[in-house]
Formats: sequence, C-alpha cells, structure tokens
Amino acid sequence: MRSRNGFLIGLAALCVALAGCHFDFSFGNKSSEDHATFDADGTAHVTRVVPMPSTVSPEAQKYLEGLTHRNNAGPESLENRRKRTDEWRVKQSAEAKRLFPVKVEETTTAGVKTDIITPLDMPAANKDRVLINLHGGGFNSDSGSLIEGVPIANLAKIKVVSVYYRLAPENPFPAAVDDVVAVYKELLKTYKPKKIGIFGTSAGAILTGEVTAQLKKSGLPLPGALGMFSTSADFSRPSDSRQIFALEGLPGRLEPVDPNKPQPNPYVGSTDPKDPVVSPMFADLKGWPPSLLVTSTRDLLLSDTSLFHLALTKAGVDAQLLVYEALPHAFWYHYELPETTDTLSRMAQFFVDKLGK
Repeated sequence: MRSRNGFLIGLAALCVALAGCHFDFSFGNKSSEDHATFDADGTAHVTRVVPMPSTVSPEAQKYLEGLTHRNNAGPESLENRRKRTDEWRVKQSAEAKRLFPVKVEETTTAGVKTDIITPLDMPAANKDRVLINLHGGGFNSDSGSLIEGVPIANLAKIKVVSVYYRLAPENPFPAAVDDVVAVYKELLKTYKPKKIGIFGTSAGAILTGEVTAQLKKSGLPLPGALGMFSTSADFSRPSDSRQIFALEGLPGRLEPVDPNKPQPNPYVGSTDPKDPVVSPMFADLKGWPPSLLVTSTRDLLLSDTSLFHLALTKAGVDAQLLVYEALPHAFWYHYELPETTDTLSRMAQFFVDKLGK
C-alpha cells in the first residue's frame, strides 16, 4: 500500500516473539499513522510513513516507485518460480553481455556444468588469476549466473567460472557445496589457491561461505578472496531484517516467523541448522580469506550480512562491509542504477586488489 508521501507500512516484524505479530495498514492523519505499541513479551506493533528517500539517485527513486506496482500475490509454485526466474535471467544476461562485453563458453568442470567467462582484454598479470561465481536464486532456481559473472569479468579483467550447482529441493545440502568444491579442486590443478576468488549473491553468497567452511574443515587450501553479496551464515534463526523487509524491500509479501522455532528449509533438509558448514556463523572463522560483504538498508538480509561481517572481524579476518542506501535485496542486478555501477566497480576492484596478495 502506498500513500502520496511514500510508503505506509505496518511492521510487525520487529518482533522478538511471533505471538501477536500482525500488519497494521491504516490511513489517516499524521499522528495516527506513526505509532508503536508493545506487548508484554516484547512483540512490537509498528506503523510508519516512509517517504521516498532523497538520498538515492533519481534512477533509484524511479526503481523504488516501480516496486510498489508489482503483483505480490500469494506464494507461487516452484515450477512457476523457475519459469519466471529463467525468463528474467535470459533477458538480463543478454543485457549484461551488451553492457559488459566478454566471451562466454558453456562447458563442464569436474563434471559440473559451468560457464567460462573471459574478458576480451585481459592483462598478463591476470592470466594466473580466476574467480568462481555462484549464482543467486534461493537455492531452488538460477536468478544470477551470467548476470553476476559477466560484469565482474569485464570490470576486473579476470576470468570467471560460473557454476551451475545442483538445486534444492531435489538436491539439498550438501549437494551444492560438493559441486563447488569439485570445481575448486579442479582449478587448483592450474591456479594457486591465493589466485582464486569465490563470490556470489544471495544464495550464492551463502554458498560462498559454506564452501569456505568446508574447505577449511577438509584441510584444503583456502581461496585468496571472498565476495559475499547479501548473505547469511545462520540457518538456525531469523534475523531482525528478515522480519521487517520482503524480497523487494518495503513492498511485497512478508512472512514473519517465530525466532524460537527454526523453520524447515528445503535446502538445509535434514541437516542440523547449526552445522558449521551449512551455517558458518558456528564455524572457526580464524584465517578466512579477505572478504567483501555488500548489502543495503532495505535488504531482507541486511542483518544477516552485518552479523556475519561482525563475526569475521571478531575472528581477525580482513572483512569489509558496504551498505547502500534505501535499496532492496540484490539491487546490483539492475544495471540502470548509478548505485549498481558503483557497487560493481567496487566488487571488481576488491578482487583486483586482493587476489594473490
């Protein structure tokens, strides 16, 4: 729901307990629109008017405006979700290759389907460096692959291996981790570990952390740098931002959950959600590679990304955190935004600066 001045939102999501959570959409005078009440157990019932921010670009304002007109009906079937994300991926991948020219070769690596994305102009200093990209899509679809890998390959001028790991629910954890580890081990035959970077968005960012935890657990050499762009490292409990924001930020369907009752997850399957590989928040993080974490203030994984960044820094890891203003989850998939241009440039420069150092 949207008012003339911006978004009118009822945020039951500031809950510390699920009981009593609800959304309060109401219009009226200013005094009745902004309020917060609290139950005895700490459950918050919050209504706020959030005007369109003037702190983002005009393009971002237009993008945020467009999100209010999306159809956010009930849950969709997995078949429809995959069909929709496939259509989006094909269209946006073509746009990625138009804006960021590269060579793309479809192949397999260690028996896993991959795309080899090669910059058209690669400096000699980058010929012994490589990046592994792990796409987003909620672990059950592919919403990223070339959309993520193509710009970084072009901007960093480093070869990218985009991995099409097995998807849930057909293939729950640790299938995706196993696929990426197999690709990584194959690349170790050609590249030094410090010259290999791993990055991804959303599910791919989560998987980046999981793979790193598995590599350390297995005694394999760790990669030279990690990019975890809108991530989570704890499947055992929901974070604050996931109780506040939907996939597209303020608009959209929100499903608050009881923080005291872990929810079944098709990707996690029967694995203990506190397993230190599926949830690296519980892993030994000492000695992890330099890491770049990126999020935004209306990202449903804002809290998760921030919490993991804090955990990495507590472990002494060289970890950087970039937080962009007012934009929702994985906004860097949208190339029309100046904020995306800035983000992609910073992501690429991070790997240029860190790989092999």
